[in-house]
Amino acid sequence: MIAEPEPPQPWTPPNTKDVELLPVGRWWDAVRVAPPVAARALGALGEASGAVIQDTYGTLYWLVAVGSARTSHLRHVRVLTALADESTYLGVPPASWTEGPGPHWRVPLTDGRHLTDAHALWTALTEILRDEIGRAPEGRQLCYRCQLPTDEPVIVGEEHGGSIGGGTIYVCPQHAAYYPAHLRIPLIPARGQGGGI
Repeated sequence: MIAEPEPPQPWTPPNTKDVELLPVGRWWDAVRVAPPVAARALGALGEASGAVIQDTYGTLYWLVAVGSARTSHLRHVRVLTALADESTYLGVPPASWTEGPGPHWRVPLTDGRHLTDAHALWTALTEILRDEIGRAPEGRQLCYRCQLPTDEPVIVGEEHGGSIGGGTIYVCPQHAAYYPAHLRIPLIPARGQGGGI
């Protein structure tokens, strides 16, 4: 749901020595997008994207106007904003850190422009999730690679068991990068068909 944004408060880019924990909801809110969707969103937004922070794990954080993105019902997307009963902080790297490894500005800060339009970001994310990620799995699933439960499973293939039934193969967002969308094929062929990963 997109809400009317509050006027942005003046914001000075972070210090020049190290990552600084800054409270979300004061100068901006942040939209956290998991790696399987983040790179596609960057491409879809192009020049319409404001500054974007990338963390060590490939997760991207778009800065948006305070209150412009209140809730998220999109998989792999979380809105970070000020809450009444707790504080949320985002690690913000120095403006000069534009390359990894480690936290850096994937899309650098520019004079007077650090925010992304929340509506444009939501439109891009909705289309990407509908067209490229596919249907939403039902409930929590077990990641095929790390064997841990995930609330945001990504379907990467179908397991075939020959004469017995197969099943859907899920991975967590962190491991979805190992399965590019165009390679998401059955991972375990039926007996006698050869191949496999």
